[in-house]
Amino acid sequence: MSSPLLAQKVGFVGGGQMAEALIGGMLAVKLCTPDHIRVSDPIAERLDVLKKKYGVQTGRSNREIAAWGDIVVLAVKPQVLDGVLKEVGAELAKALVVSIVAGVPISRITDACGREARVIRAMPNTPAMVQQGMTALAIGAGAQEKDVASVRGIFESVGKVVPVEERLMDAVTGLSGSGPAYVFLAIEALADGGVKMGVPRAIAEMLAAQTVLGAAQMVLETGQHPARLKDQVASPGGTTIAGLHRLEQGGLRATLIDAVEAATKRSQELGR
Repeated sequence: MSSPLLAQKVGFVGGGQMAEALIGGMLAVKLCTPDHIRVSDPIAERLDVLKKKYGVQTGRSNREIAAWGDIVVLAVKPQVLDGVLKEVGAELAKALVVSIVAGVPISRITDACGREARVIRAMPNTPAMVQQGMTALAIGAGAQEKDVASVRGIFESVGKVVPVEERLMDAVTGLSGSGPAYVFLAIEALADGGVKMGVPRAIAEMLAAQTVLGAAQMVLETGQHPARLKDQVASPGGTTIAGLHRLEQGGLRATLIDAVEAATKRSQELGR
């Protein structure tokens, strides 16, 4: 992916893993240069890592970052967001605000920085760290078309982007936001099954991970319904249908649905 240089300055309030993924992605596709990025974080060691690894400017002051950035990415934990908004609300009124804070509605941000503020809410996931992320964007009323284009560019540097209505963002959090953890658990369990049947651990983990990767790629590239792809693997009286029968007995399908529901409800709780 090649992108023109982003003429705007991007400030990150919070320098955690997702902020690092976005910084790395933006620089990798030459969306901007290191001098277009600044990061604040309360942990000095974290700032040192980002500065040494990416050449970006760092600091402890959230207010300075918010005042400097044309685009300000809020990348903090939901539990500390209210304090951050009290600190930087006035500065955010002048910027394009991108929130990746789980569960927090746009209205909670505009309450702090003004109803006319340009706010876009995003829910990326951790595969962004390897440029295979999935991000959903909910667009605030004050955001303009050029704002959306800028934010799409940032998140497309680390994967795929889809726009959604904000009312769906908690469900997005429960599905794709938390979803990598469900898949990691499935990979671990598949590998354990291989080990139980005598496959060496390292080989079993590779077999499981590549199988999940390949299956996901088939869904994305063929456009076929997952059930149809499943049926293509399951021969009459064969090994796959025997395994699928056991998965249905164990309630895998219902359990995954319940997991998405539980994570969605937790996201809703965090936003209150």
